[in-house]
Amino acid sequence: MAPGGDPPSSVLFVCSQNAVRSPIAEGLMRRLFPRIYAMSAGVHEGTLDGFAVAAVEEFGGDIAHHRPQSLDELYDTSFDVIVTLTPEAHHKVLDMTHGMAVEVEYWPTEDPTVVDGNRDARLNAYRRVRDRLMHRIKQRFGWTPGVNE
Repeated sequence: MAPGGDPPSSVLFVCSQNAVRSPIAEGLMRRLFPRIYAMSAGVHEGTLDGFAVAAVEEFGGDIAHHRPQSLDELYDTSFDVIVTLTPEAHHKVLDMTHGMAVEVEYWPTEDPTVVDGNRDARLNAYRRVRDRLMHRIKQRFGWTPGVNE
């Protein structure tokens, strides 16, 4: 949100499979900005990742009941802001929104599923993604403690 600007009323987060990055972003957005409608989707439909659920739960959010969906399954595509988190999602959204009055932003976000190692090493990769997305969401949408809660 630009200084002095109004926050958007709706935000869509898009990644490749709606299984890790975009559900994390949606969960964080809902927790930090409950007055802004937040949703997520993927270019393809995936399966919700348990590490993503755990990383959001640590922050006090809940995405355990999230049902991954593809962009093709969205009933409504009239969002104020669409944030893409992967190159594939960004290209698909730009094609989809051509000629529409919507703000599309690309936030390159690492894929924590590629990290090998024990449970702690893998969970730490998801925490890094969560923390970076949280920082970006707070910065972009003007989070103020006590105001947005």
